Amino acid sequence: MPSDMHFHIIIAAVFWCGFVDSRKIRGISSSYKRFYRERKSFLCIDGSKIIPFEQVNDDYCDCEDGSDEPGTSACPRGRFYCTNLGFRPHYIPSSRVNDGICDCCDASDEYNSHAHCQNTCWNLGQRERAYVEGQMRTLDEGLQLKQQLIEEGVLLWREKQAQLRELQQVAEDLQIKLEEHRRKKHEADRLKEQTIKALKAGGSSLRRQNRTVSSTFKLLDSNKDGSITVDEVQAKVALVHDEEQVLSEDEAVALLGGGHQMEITKFQYTLWDILTKGDRVKIKDTHGAPGSLLGEDPHLKAADTAAEWEATNLKKVEEAYETVNMEISDLRKKLAIDYGTDWEFLFLNSQCYKLKVYEYTYTLCPFNQVTQKSTAGTEVSLGRWGMWAGTPKNQYSQMEYENGEPCWQGGSRSTTVTLTCGTETALRSVKEPSKCQYIMDFQTPVACQPVLKQRGIHSEL
Repeated sequence: MPSDMHFHIIIAAVFWCGFVDSRKIRGISSSYKRFYRERKSFLCIDGSKIIPFEQVNDDYCDCEDGSDEPGTSACPRGRFYCTNLGFRPHYIPSSRVNDGICDCCDASDEYNSHAHCQNTCWNLGQRERAYVEGQMRTLDEGLQLKQQLIEEGVLLWREKQAQLRELQQVAEDLQIKLEEHRRKKHEADRLKEQTIKALKAGGSSLRRQNRTVSSTFKLLDSNKDGSITVDEVQAKVALVHDEEQVLSEDEAVALLGGGHQMEITKFQYTLWDILTKGDRVKIKDTHGAPGSLLGEDPHLKAADTAAEWEATNLKKVEEAYETVNMEISDLRKKLAIDYGTDWEFLFLNSQCYKLKVYEYTYTLCPFNQVTQKSTAGTEVSLGRWGMWAGTPKNQYSQMEYENGEPCWQGGSRSTTVTLTCGTETALRSVKEPSKCQYIMDFQTPVACQPVLKQRGIHSEL
């Protein structure tokens, strides 16, 4: 073969190879190009059939999986790949190819239709890049704030632990004081009881108490008119052997010296002597009530005052002990909650966040409860703290609040709170997708997670 002919054959082969490689198969991604290398035949990607290569994209469906028509709408199961240079590539159903509607931002799906599509990929990509950059800035700032909250959470956790130890020590000290005051009160009560018994003992108790004629007369003279009447004697004087029995009128008249009333000058020589003997009648026991003989005794007054003082002191210590134990119980409950691996969510405890939606104000108190309050003032519980309910990769991405007030359709109200990354801690949205089932979007820096750069933007951007 002449050398010049050999040269022309080589040149033709090079051009042919260039033509074959340069021929573009519409609707396929770069990762699928290996299936569409031009040769005499084409194997359907599912391996079901071999067809001549010229039948690829001939607007007739030969393969069951639609792989022979990636660039036409011939196959019902086909997919068309939008390259979308400058934005995100994606697939559309091949039935949308050349249907007169622009689905691909690069207009590649309407290559043979009357639709006037413009390539908007660059503008879309630019907006998305700006959005992603903003999100990344928010993420960076949120992670910085999260680190601060983690450090604060560790300190707060240590403070709570120290507070618990202090309260436990206070409770121990109060326990000792409680036992001491109980003993003192018991002794004071016993002394008072002994004093009362001593005052009641013996017929000459009035003399032992150093009672005066005047004080006894005043005690019997209920209306303070300067004389004792039959009614007053019946009300204040009783038989020694039967205090419950009321004196008869004749018995009262006899005690008054045969008359129906008696003044103090006559009292001190008649009824006073009878009372001081204590063998027939006595002053009724009024248990230390104001004005009674027992109540006027200085020893009894001192014993009664001491008993009241010890009872007051004991009550104060008991109340303090109960309060401290309640604080210990509440603090233990708070410390038993899962606040994250680094206690980053601890700062949310004892905080509440509100959001007004139409006529309702929603309040989220993390690790406590969720409520809904109408403009009329009616407040409804939408659930109490239940558990973390996030994904296995991030269990701290959702909170569940359960067992709220009963719903009129049955069951109880509940709320799912989704935590999202943000530079502020705030309740962002509340929805009720189904009756008595609420969802909330709660934004906070501690929900930010360190991730790789946004993968939603194609590398060609």
